[in-house]
Amino acid sequence: MQSALVGPSLCHGACVEVDSDTEAVANQGFKLGCISCKMRGEVPATAAVNWYFKASDDDEFSHLYSYEDLIGDVIDPRFYERLDWNGSKQTKDLQDGSIYILNVTYNDTGTYQCRFNRVLMYPNYEFQTNASKTIIINVVPRLTRGMASIFSEVMMYVSIIGLQFWLVVEMVYCYRKIAAAGEEALRESAAEYLAIASESKDNCAGVQVAE
Repeated sequence: MQSALVGPSLCHGACVEVDSDTEAVANQGFKLGCISCKMRGEVPATAAVNWYFKASDDDEFSHLYSYEDLIGDVIDPRFYERLDWNGSKQTKDLQDGSIYILNVTYNDTGTYQCRFNRVLMYPNYEFQTNASKTIIINVVPRLTRGMASIFSEVMMYVSIIGLQFWLVVEMVYCYRKIAAAGEEALRESAAEYLAIASESKDNCAGVQVAE
């Protein structure tokens, strides 16, 4: 049962680094995402995650939060009882160092840094690596749509309209082609009929002369 709990570190589950959201809504919860994947997923490791915060009116970063050996510690008093660990669970081999802020305030606007201190444990030696990510958070009264989302939606509608226009043009082209083919067939049929009629007339005239 215990091995199932620590499965991500033993089974080498897939890890994908995804950027954190950067727009938080006041008086709501917000996840500060921070993922640092191991370059060698099959190598066992331990890691510690430390978060730092610099408010919009601060000059330096202050130590915000620390997570190591399955224990989290809120260090910045501005976040007491408002911050919780939201990263890798029940393993010391951390790859997700995300945290969750409860009841976001406008004072939470600023720059956050997430720092991974990882030790890769090879058979004969240990190798220490560091990784960091910087996230700039803006607190707003309500969630607004980003330009990327608006642009994607506009391009979707443009694509749909363009496809419909292309289908109309293709239908008109096919209709004209079919109509032209039909007219050509009628002309050929008429010419063939006239040729047969003319030939029959000539045959009749020849018969009369012979008589």
